[in-house]
Amino acid sequence: MSRKLFGTDGIRGVAGEFPLDSGTVFAIGRALGHHLAQPKRPPRVVIGQDTRESSGWIADAVAAGLISSASQVASAGVITTPGIAYLTRELGFDAGVVISASHNPWADNGIKVFGSDGYKLSDEIELSIEKEIFRLIEEGSVTDARPRSLPTLPGDDDLRDGYETWLRSKISNLQIEGEVIVDCANGAASACAPELFAMIGIDADFIHHHPNGKNINDHCGALYPQVVADEVKNRNAVLGVTFDGDADRALFADRYGNVVNGDAVLLMAARDLQSRNELEAATVVATTMSNMGLEAALSRSGIRMLRAPVGDKYVLDQMRSTGAVLGGEQSGHIIFSRLATTGDGMLTALMVFDLLSRSGKQLDELVSDLKVFPQVIKNVRVREKKPLEQIASVAEAIRKAEQDLASSGRVVVRYSGTESLARVMIEAESQEKMQKHVEAISGAIQGEIGA
Repeated sequence: MSRKLFGTDGIRGVAGEFPLDSGTVFAIGRALGHHLAQPKRPPRVVIGQDTRESSGWIADAVAAGLISSASQVASAGVITTPGIAYLTRELGFDAGVVISASHNPWADNGIKVFGSDGYKLSDEIELSIEKEIFRLIEEGSVTDARPRSLPTLPGDDDLRDGYETWLRSKISNLQIEGEVIVDCANGAASACAPELFAMIGIDADFIHHHPNGKNINDHCGALYPQVVADEVKNRNAVLGVTFDGDADRALFADRYGNVVNGDAVLLMAARDLQSRNELEAATVVATTMSNMGLEAALSRSGIRMLRAPVGDKYVLDQMRSTGAVLGGEQSGHIIFSRLATTGDGMLTALMVFDLLSRSGKQLDELVSDLKVFPQVIKNVRVREKKPLEQIASVAEAIRKAEQDLASSGRVVVRYSGTESLARVMIEAESQEKMQKHVEAISGAIQGEIGA
């Protein structure tokens, strides 16, 4: 049985609509409480949220559901997703819940759950909780138990302060000369980045750090990395950092206004760890979306690259099974598994600052030999997610592209785990071939299941 509510990064949808209507959200909290129940003491859960206008009432509804199943709830208020992962494992909570839709538009929202170990729940546990959610809805007990008014979670600043102090402890004696431009995406980073960067002595100027509930990810942040890149160039800054809505990922810009993505961060971090004999098995885990150029650059340094399915939880699964200590995605989710249990944009920024400080080099110098293969990604909105191999015209278009490109390119076609989209990605040395095949495949998808 496949999951119907949980995707690659929790449950997402339009706030106020199923499965993020108040009744179902209450059921999610209650089902999680039932899953966590134990005989000797009530389970303890910490909740955090991003800056969307719906995040407050969704957090309150989840809390009400948890309380109705005898759980105790603490709130960290507005905080990053990895901040909740840290607090869950460090302070002994039985679970952590984040109310966020990450990079999605403001009208969307989501619910992510971490286990007591700070890791995202396995697919099997998510499926078990899903079954309980549907059982509660079908028997009508949710409507009867749901309070007419929701308790408002106050948010404990000490919890966020504890996370920021832990981050600060990961580095020392930074030497970054010049101004750093930081784009907070009007999201969770707006509450954390200014405090953290002040702690570590970074000369930072912040943009898009005044959230109003509706401007999260709005032409800013990691979805629009060129925004911070242009600011760096225009202001003659030395570096740019940009986060997504819940700050579990970070992208960068060099002093010349070039975007430095997750592939480049993986390359320089891998080489640095290798130089200090800290890159276990000389292995890095990336995803199917990482560029062939990264694989080639790592190979030149004697580093093996493995590919996992898209989604940082799947990258982490492969890291844990192979013993790799570094992994991540082109989109900026970077996992330093010796330090954290999930991708953490703030931690990634600190690791990059630390590497620049120790090396005495600029960002562009550290990734100068990364030769990126031309790549195009096209999103097709779909009305259903039918297995692509079962759609004859789509399967044939993919087969032709793979045959034509052979060893000189790659074809990756997959559904988004968080949106109703099919993503068509092609890498090739020939721009003409790349465009021809991406149009053929996306056209076949549009014709068969396009929304």
